Amino acid sequence: MHLLRRLKMPVVTTLHTVLREPDPNQLMVMEEIAELSDRLIVMSQLSSQFLQEIFRVPSNKIDMVPHGVPDLPFLDPNFYKDRFGVEGKAVLLTFGLLSPNKGIENVIQALPEILSRHKNVVYIVAGATHPHILRREGDKYRARLQALAKEVGVESQVMFHNRFVSPEEMVEFIGAADIYITPYRHEAQVVSGTLAYALGAGKAIISTPYWHAIELLDDRRGALVPFQNPDAIAQKTIELLDTPAIRHAMRKRAYLFAREMIWKRVAQGYMESFSRVRSDRMENPRVQFAARATPKDLNRLPELKLDHVNALTDDTGMLQHAIFTVPNRGEGHTTDDNARALILMAMLERSGKDQPEKDQPENDEREKPNLPVANFSARYLSFLEHGFNPAKGRFRNFLGYDRHWNEAAGSEDCHGRAVWALGTVLGRSSDHGLRCAAGRLFELSLPAVVEFYSPRACAYALLGIQEYLDSYRGDRDAQKIRSVLAGRLLAMYESIRRPDWKWYESVLAYGNARLPQAMLLVGSVCSDDRMVFAGLEALDWLTETQRSETNGHFVPIGSQGFYRQGGEKARFDQQPIEAAGAVAACLQAYRVTGESRWRDEAWSAFNWFLGDNDLQLPLYDCVTGGCRDGLHPDRANENQGAESTLSFLMALLEMRALQDGKPTETPS
Repeated sequence: MHLLRRLKMPVVTTLHTVLREPDPNQLMVMEEIAELSDRLIVMSQLSSQFLQEIFRVPSNKIDMVPHGVPDLPFLDPNFYKDRFGVEGKAVLLTFGLLSPNKGIENVIQALPEILSRHKNVVYIVAGATHPHILRREGDKYRARLQALAKEVGVESQVMFHNRFVSPEEMVEFIGAADIYITPYRHEAQVVSGTLAYALGAGKAIISTPYWHAIELLDDRRGALVPFQNPDAIAQKTIELLDTPAIRHAMRKRAYLFAREMIWKRVAQGYMESFSRVRSDRMENPRVQFAARATPKDLNRLPELKLDHVNALTDDTGMLQHAIFTVPNRGEGHTTDDNARALILMAMLERSGKDQPEKDQPENDEREKPNLPVANFSARYLSFLEHGFNPAKGRFRNFLGYDRHWNEAAGSEDCHGRAVWALGTVLGRSSDHGLRCAAGRLFELSLPAVVEFYSPRACAYALLGIQEYLDSYRGDRDAQKIRSVLAGRLLAMYESIRRPDWKWYESVLAYGNARLPQAMLLVGSVCSDDRMVFAGLEALDWLTETQRSETNGHFVPIGSQGFYRQGGEKARFDQQPIEAAGAVAACLQAYRVTGESRWRDEAWSAFNWFLGDNDLQLPLYDCVTGGCRDGLHPDRANENQGAESTLSFLMALLEMRALQDGKPTETPS
């Protein structure tokens, strides 16, 4: 149970035996196995019934996959008889581990009557004594059987093969049988592998009516005789040997029925069960026991820690990805991530966290970032400068670790994000050199955004332009571009909006919350009620769309398919960029309206980082200060890349500003 409780991946449990009358401990264990398993596979319909009635397992959690059997040809038993020296004999067979509940003594007692009609009959008992029986009492049961055979005068007609046999030899034993007999003494056996194998080989079968036999041998696929009744075994054996037509018809029905039990079909059944688990996990995430049992520190802000920012920053700038916590140099750098990093530096400077607090002892490490913010800012801004292509008036995005650009111009979104970063430096930094360099690049890159029609690119650029205008209110050119982009974004919203789809385009993709955030920011500054209304309405709809139906926690739209109008919401992979955007947008709504519900929504989105999510697993790593790259259906992505880490740190600074009561213009 300890193993099952700690597993994070989906679990499918195959149950060979399901008890009808479990003791309290057995009941408790089975109920917990059922709870911790995504699906349960049983090998008989009766097992499924017991699970539902006794262990309270819902039927939609159970898959019935029969006991697998080899795909054997339908052969005449004489094909294998020479392997065991029984040529010309009518072979009765019982196969499997020996124990007193097998009832083999009843077949031995039936042999004299059978031999009186068919003198060429031989009874083969193949299999070693069960290890538990052997350990407890030795081989006494086999000795009793041998003594009984001698006592009733059939010693020479009973052949014991006292050994474990290979699968190949087992096929030969079963193949040589004319009649397969399972004379078990009790009904309480829901699965018999040996019975399944005999059925798959197309054997004529005589069995006592234990549970699995009743199910498998229905519709004349075998013959049932009462428990502990040697006379009934004898009469049924004689009947089948006397009438080959009946025996062979029984064989054929058994063989055809068992075609659905061959390994290939069984494997398909398991794959279908695994597919259901994956589909279920995608639609209804499952919180594992370990995650449920782990206490979570929600609604509290963790320490600001820049260790992982330090690790991801090299001489060129911010590296894009990490392998676990180790920077992945092979993936190189991007303008996207260096823009985010530059925004973070500006936020740190505005918050005062780039310098030790006044009156704080030099040896006190509380809240002090472990790298100079000015140096970081210069490095990230230098990357943006290098990324700008004057010939195109656009930013390139992907820079290989060999310092070669992969394209002449990046996406509109990349460019918009760079403008956002430059505007944030101009609006927040007090460093004269940074501001001058950022201002030059801002002026060069701003004209391109007028032609942008990506709603995210428009929103990113608007956030940066407004940051800039907060410090340079009289710039008419920037005001005009702001008006064009804001009007374009509003027009997108009003043209797409429907009662059940209050959004800017026909898909919820990535960076979603930035769109209403930009509308709210610009609308409030410009006193444009239409923009404010559109921003609040869209954010309200997005918030409800990204809320768990069961627990009410934040569930960002997944990146594996997103959410198209009229389609299904992708539940996974959930990305930190969505939670950070939701924090910023909800805080912007709180500043505009003063309504406390928006502050609560911001906390809900932030708590997603801390473990209040579908899997109850933290994305924030308090050891490194980094953030895991997302939430899969069964686990967190343990890589800690730049986008994820920067998203968390920006959201943390947003929430700190809220807690400290300081005004902020919400970058992220």
